[in-house]
Amino acid sequence: MAKLSGVFATAHSPGLTGFPERADPAKRDAVMAGFGEAAKRIADIGPDAIVAVSVEHFTNFFLANLPCFAIATSDRHLGPVTAELSEFLQIPQRHYPGEPDLAGHIYRYALAHEFDPALAGGGFDFDENFCVPTRLLDTGNIPVVPIVVNGVNPPYPTPKRCYDFGRMLRGAIEAATSVRSVVVLATGGLSHWVGMPQAGQINEDFDRDFLIRLESGDADRLTDYDDAVLDAAGNGAHEIRGWLVAAGAAGPGTPFETLAYEPVPEWLTGTAVAAARLG
Repeated sequence: MAKLSGVFATAHSPGLTGFPERADPAKRDAVMAGFGEAAKRIADIGPDAIVAVSVEHFTNFFLANLPCFAIATSDRHLGPVTAELSEFLQIPQRHYPGEPDLAGHIYRYALAHEFDPALAGGGFDFDENFCVPTRLLDTGNIPVVPIVVNGVNPPYPTPKRCYDFGRMLRGAIEAATSVRSVVVLATGGLSHWVGMPQAGQINEDFDRDFLIRLESGDADRLTDYDDAVLDAAGNGAHEIRGWLVAAGAAGPGTPFETLAYEPVPEWLTGTAVAAARLG
């Protein structure tokens, strides 16, 4: 049986790799130090696979077909999806290895445990959602199982449903036999406005309160959000749903450590890195 060896959550702002120089140097250094610490911890774990949870920016799914949850079972993933995005992100385009055996196992386990995720087969591509964090975390060729949670367009899965999906995900990982050690990585958020007049604004109060809740390990506090509260932190704040999946995987009562948080308007996001304090 496999072991859940680490749980991490990070921002995935394109500015982190595409235009890092625009940020205040002290803030940039603090964020990069957080990514560096998370990278070191992942390297020390040496996982066989990373289960990466994020939103989908209409790269593979669209409004006519936008599942609440989806699991990609491809054996490789192109990212960044276009040459233009590759240039913008300053990340070379390549194929990221998948882990289809683990992905298929998680999909079947989800169905057996009252979840009905969409199944994304061959040709599932990456944008900044997975390319930016894995670049900064220096995960190299560690196979990736991408999981998508809808945090881009309503109606959304509830925060509690996302947390419960994470609890199911942990059960699936621990029941897996194709790998021995797995890291869960959530990406997205925190407060930001995507394609809106408020772009560049940051709701620092929301961000810090969310991180306090995450640090507490209190599932009730962490899932006590409605869409209006998230809307006040920007349409991009709905991306915390990926973080809630990660928190569910870490388990009730498991606190997180904030490795970095900075409000960085030049990157259009409240930018954070966190790691679960697994027992």
